[in-house]
Amino acid sequence: MPPPTATARPLASMLARFRLWRARRNQFGNRFGNHYDVETDDKGPATNVSLHDIKFRCNLCGSHNSAVLARLSREAPSCRGCGSNMRFRAMAHLVVREVLGRDQSMPDVMRSREIKGLGLSDVASYAVPLADKFDYENTWYHMAPQLDIANVPPERFGRYDFVVASDVFEHVAPPVSRAFANARKLLKPSGKFIFTVPFSLAADTVEHFPDLYDWSVHERNGMWQLDNITVNGVRQTFDDLIFHGGPGTTLEMRLFSRAALEREFARAGFARVRVADESYLPFGIHWPEQFSVPMVAYAS
Repeated sequence: MPPPTATARPLASMLARFRLWRARRNQFGNRFGNHYDVETDDKGPATNVSLHDIKFRCNLCGSHNSAVLARLSREAPSCRGCGSNMRFRAMAHLVVREVLGRDQSMPDVMRSREIKGLGLSDVASYAVPLADKFDYENTWYHMAPQLDIANVPPERFGRYDFVVASDVFEHVAPPVSRAFANARKLLKPSGKFIFTVPFSLAADTVEHFPDLYDWSVHERNGMWQLDNITVNGVRQTFDDLIFHGGPGTTLEMRLFSRAALEREFARAGFARVRVADESYLPFGIHWPEQFSVPMVAYAS
């Protein structure tokens, strides 16, 4: 059997190529795709398409913007006011749509303190407006207010109308099924889980460290390595680690697949899940690809 490092290198190389392709696709979009004029059609392809900029209002800060549709991407900042990207705007948009049943920008939402929400390491651009409008608490893995989604205290169960986790679950140490089960337990019977992770359209999730047990990450000679001792006492070393930006523990533990995510939600007890890949051009939200788009899971 090859050592873990020998297995990890080609896998990491394959995933790196996938991410490079994904980044380029998100950055440049479909060069021959339609550009929409939201003055003509605010929810989908317009009758007379525009090959220039679209105009949109940021639903987080209220700023008015213009952008070439094909260059709107999941991660690139596209609001000149708050610097939000499409993913951040989509998270707030989905909370409002799913909880209040309407499409409304955060500055226009009436305060509803009776609605209780929980965030898992949410960024300030949408955490701050959510806290202003709802009884919403943002939590962190590494600092107060602290919450480890893999080990949630029972007193939090059943308290929340919505839970938000954007690009968090790919960093949860295995088995990640604990995190999905706890997310379901946090919700009231009618609660919604607003969720994103990077995911592929493969048949199953790729776990980078499936036997993780007693582990640590070290920098050696300018390179990061993960050392692990499995539950059976086998020593493993992995290099070519993938880290994401942001606070807390940002080592990528896995690349999810969409099909596997749907199975995880079902096993966790969610009644149903939908892929929330619908565009909403008034807020500059457009998902040209089928992977890494938001999902909404329903407790009932």
